[in-house]
Amino acid sequence: MASAALLALAGVAPAFGAPLAAGHRQSASREALAYYGKEISGFQKATWHWQRVMGVRPTPATGRALRALSPDEIHVRDQRWASRARTAYRRAQHPPHLQALLCIHSYEGSWRDAGGPYYGGLQMDVGFQQTYGGWLYRAKGTADHWAPLEQIWTAERAVGSIGFSPWPNTARMCGAL
Repeated sequence: MASAALLALAGVAPAFGAPLAAGHRQSASREALAYYGKEISGFQKATWHWQRVMGVRPTPATGRALRALSPDEIHVRDQRWASRARTAYRRAQHPPHLQALLCIHSYEGSWRDAGGPYYGGLQMDVGFQQTYGGWLYRAKGTADHWAPLEQIWTAERAVGSIGFSPWPNTARMCGAL
């Protein structure tokens, strides 16, 4: 679909390589812009989500509106945002204390543990979730609704602030205390 959308932006009929009639060109261009707009928006949301989870500043969305760009420029912007989304997700896979937190998790609960007062794979209470993962708590509810990486990065914020003290026994068994 991406190449068909790019061809439509360029004003070429995808099936035959012939120029489109004026009315069809306009319609195909609008469809292509809508396609790329949606795709770029999805890449931006994914990028910003993982950047926010990691606690890093989000990449700004700067530049001209898609309507003002050439087909080649739109394609470049699409590829840039796709790359940013992949990079942000790849970086999110490597929290600084991953091994220690996975060890702690192995003694705690399931990532989907909904048995209050502690939730998720690192057994976080509601106050902890609100303090270190407030926006996730507001968006998704308790930690049992969060992805494991979201739980781990929330714990990373706590570790950076107060160390491994929220898990005194399991952190000691894991050699983190």
